[in-house]
Amino acid sequence: MTIFDQNKIFGGDKKIGWWLLQKPEKKFVDWLVPHLPHWIKTYHLTLASIPISLLIIFCGYLGHTHGVHWLWWISLLIFLQWLTDSLDGAVGRAQNEGLIRWGYYMDHLLDYFFLSSVLITYMLIIPEQSKLVHFMVLVIGGGFMVNSYLAFSATNQFRISYFGIGATEARIVLIALNTLIILFEKTYLAFALPYALGLAFLGLIAAIFQTHRHLWHLDKNQLQSKSTTPTIKN
Repeated sequence: MTIFDQNKIFGGDKKIGWWLLQKPEKKFVDWLVPHLPHWIKTYHLTLASIPISLLIIFCGYLGHTHGVHWLWWISLLIFLQWLTDSLDGAVGRAQNEGLIRWGYYMDHLLDYFFLSSVLITYMLIIPEQSKLVHFMVLVIGGGFMVNSYLAFSATNQFRISYFGIGATEARIVLIALNTLIILFEKTYLAFALPYALGLAFLGLIAAIFQTHRHLWHLDKNQLQSKSTTPTIKN
């Protein structure tokens, strides 16, 4: 099989699923891409998650030492990460850069770095007694990513949302959480974390069950198709 043929069947750049803000997000991206300077490339936007994640951790440290008002800056950085993450694939397609596999790998690897930077920040800010619960949130968040990547390896279809919740909605939740911490102090975060953990765990179980059922039916249908295909004798 040639490299060209492999590029034709790779599905990592074709995301499936729907999320609540999908339509307005797509309209905004479609409007913005033609207005961007031509020198901005898809890899610039993808790699922007590295300095953004480092700045998030730095602002988290300042939030720990100088007050939770630094979370306003973290919310701004979360917005910038959403913007670059939403634009990188659209810019790559518009400019026909062809970085499909590189984009798939780096985009989602850096999404993990971004998620880790946000959770590291909260570990610096929240009370000591809640940090075990906070670590479990990271574990469950990683579980969603692993589930998506394993399902993609089995189906060549990359799902980025579950039950109408995607990365955009998740970032809005983070910004809302930052706002609540600033307005009502971090004790409320410690109170809310176990509930967030419970909801995230139930969502992960539901996503795994949905994926398991889909793969089960795919295998069974393929087996049935093979058993009903007539054998051609020479």
